[in-house]
Amino acid sequence: MTINRIAVIGQGYVGLPLALSFALHGCHVIGVDSDPDVCSNLKKGITAQTETYQGQSIQTILQTMLQKGTYQITDNGAEAVRRSEVIVLTVGIPIDSGVPVYEYFEAACNTIGENLQKGSLILIRSTVIPGTTENFCKPIFEEKSGMKAGVDFFFAYVPERIAEGKAFEEFETMPTLIGAPDEKSFDKASAIIRMISKADIIRSDSVMAVETSKVLENLQRDANIAIVQEFARFAEAAGMDIMEIIRLANTHKRVNLLTPGPGVGGYCIPNAFHYLNVKADELGIELPLLKLARQQNDRLPQFFADKTEELLQAAGKSIAGAKIAVAGLAMKDFSPDDRLSPAVMICNLLIRSGAKVAAYDKNVATRHPFKVDSFREAVTSADALLILNKISKDFNPLEWINEMRKPVVILDTRGIIEPEDLPEGTVFWRI
Repeated sequence: MTINRIAVIGQGYVGLPLALSFALHGCHVIGVDSDPDVCSNLKKGITAQTETYQGQSIQTILQTMLQKGTYQITDNGAEAVRRSEVIVLTVGIPIDSGVPVYEYFEAACNTIGENLQKGSLILIRSTVIPGTTENFCKPIFEEKSGMKAGVDFFFAYVPERIAEGKAFEEFETMPTLIGAPDEKSFDKASAIIRMISKADIIRSDSVMAVETSKVLENLQRDANIAIVQEFARFAEAAGMDIMEIIRLANTHKRVNLLTPGPGVGGYCIPNAFHYLNVKADELGIELPLLKLARQQNDRLPQFFADKTEELLQAAGKSIAGAKIAVAGLAMKDFSPDDRLSPAVMICNLLIRSGAKVAAYDKNVATRHPFKVDSFREAVTSADALLILNKISKDFNPLEWINEMRKPVVILDTRGIIEPEDLPEGTVFWRI
C-alpha cells in the first residue's frame, strides 16, 4: 500500500515512537503537537523519552528521520491533516476529580474534521470512554467535513497496547485490535498497521467492544496491583517475604501476580477506572470491585508517607525538619515519565508533614522544587532514604550510606537492598 503522508497528532509517549516507527518503515510522517516547547525540541532532535530500538536510542532515530526528511514536526494540525491521507489521533483524555476532560481531544477532533480530505483514513489510538469513537468523534468528523463516514472518509479505533520503554518493539510484536464499523475501514486500517506490525491483527465489528477491552486491559493491572499490595501487608504481619510468595505463586501457569511497589502511576492505569465508570454511570450500573481497587491504590502514597514517619520515630527522629532522600521520581523503574507518579505524591505528602525532601532521578526531566542534581546531594546529611524506583541498572545506594545521619533509616520499595548488607543500628523496611 502506497501512502504519501501520515499525520500523527500528539507527540508524547505513544505518538512520537509511533510516528518514528512509520518513518522507519518508509512513510513520510508529520508529527503534530500543540506544545511549542515539544515542537521546538523535536525540531532540534531532542526528546526526554528513553526508548531504544535495534541498539539505537529514540533520540538518534529522531535525528536520523529528521535528516532524511521522513519525519517532520509542526504545531499546525490543520495543514498536517490537509496534507495527509492517514490521520492518527493519540491525544489523551485526562481525568480531573474523576471526570474526563475532553478539551484537547475535542480540539484535535475538530481540527481533523475541518481539514479532512476525501478518502482519508482516521485511526483513533487514544484510550477513551467506551462509545467515544462513534458517539463523539464520528459526529464531529461528519459535521465539520460535510462528508459521510464509510463513504467519503474512513475511520477505525486501534488502541495502543505498548509498554512505555518498549514501544518500537511492541508496535511490531503486540497483536493489534481494530474496531471498524465497515469492511473498507477495516481493510484500510489493517493495511496501515501492517506497515509496522508483524503480529496478529484482530478485528471486531463492535468499535465499542474494542474501546472497552482496552480499558479492561488497564483495569486488570490496577486490580492485580491492589491485590498484591494487600498480600504484602499480610506477608509483613506474618513475617514472610512477599516477593518470595509471589515468585512461588507465579510458577502456576495461569497465575501472573505483579510485584508491589510505591503505587500506581503513569497516564493509563490510574485513569482507566474513571473511563469505564463514566459509561457505567450512564448505564445505571455500579463497579464496586474496580472502584475499591482504585481507592486502595490511591491510598498507597499516604501509606508510604506514614510508614516513613513510623520508621523515623523508631530511630528516635521526628519527621518535622527531617531531611529525606528519595531515589526515583518516575512512575516506574528506569522511566522518564512522572505523570501521576506515586513517588512525586509521596514527596509532596512528606513535605506537608514538615520534612525536607531531596529527590534524585536522572531519567526525569521535570523540574520539581524538591528535585536535586545528584544522588550524593540527596543523601548527604539525610535522616532517611526512600527507594521508590530503580534509576539505573547499576544503582547501589549503599555506596553513599555513610553520608547519612545516624541512625540510618531506609525504606525500600524495589527490593534493591538486602538487610545483611546494612550497618548495625539501621532502621530498615522493605515491601
